[in-house]
Amino acid sequence: MTYSTIILEKLGAVARITLNRPERANALNGAMLGEIGAALDDAEQDATVRAIVVQGAGAAFSSGFDLKEQMERRPTGIAEWEPILRKDFDTVMRFWHCPKPTIAAVRGACLAGACELALACDLTIAADDAFFGEPELKFGAGIVVMILPWLVGPKIAKEIILLGEDRVPAARAKEIGIVNRIVPAGELEARALAMARHIATIDASVVKRTKQAINRAVEAQGMLGALEEALALDLVIEAEGCPDKIAFMDIARREGLKSALAWRDARFPPLSHRG
Repeated sequence: MTYSTIILEKLGAVARITLNRPERANALNGAMLGEIGAALDDAEQDATVRAIVVQGAGAAFSSGFDLKEQMERRPTGIAEWEPILRKDFDTVMRFWHCPKPTIAAVRGACLAGACELALACDLTIAADDAFFGEPELKFGAGIVVMILPWLVGPKIAKEIILLGEDRVPAARAKEIGIVNRIVPAGELEARALAMARHIATIDASVVKRTKQAINRAVEAQGMLGALEEALALDLVIEAEGCPDKIAFMDIARREGLKSALAWRDARFPPLSHRG
């Protein structure tokens, strides 16, 4: 298959997926989501592949789901939003359900839906310039894959999501448990590949079953059902279209996305330094 928004490489026993829209900070549009699914199908069906790395081209991992595409499509109502959110959700959760270990290698921005994708991976290795966040509520959108509370607990998840934090540095991300390791930016690709190759050396069936066992320990607490319920609530949020989201999109269409983001941020008083 020929890919236009990602790069799929087979590096020995490791498949590496590179999100490849650097001019758009690797925003996850519909085409990219489809190609990620196809690349995962390829990697899962290839017996020589024993680990998968996902990374971003250029300076960012990804800014999240593509707001520009949403601006142009103008979806409204349950019927139009349901297939969009289902595709978003299912693509992110492919990394959780993948029978092979998945590793996110993050540099720069890793926000919103892209942050959720990194959280769904089995391991996350971050460059020292990486930052994470879930800014959706600040412009009237919801969270598509509400996986953060399952990794960091409800208190910290509420802090990040309800404040719309979008500059959680790598050190803080490691402290709260969404990053496994931090490495110098120049070493990110090599270190992620080394980690993947280490796991790939272990018997594949043992790795697969052990990943299943760990996932089921979390899923037994009701994670998958809770994620579906959260998705249903997000569908209501998007289908109703709150005034904040309508205003944000109107400004973005009229003046551009940068102006809309500036409008969004100007609405909020500065927060004091973390205590």
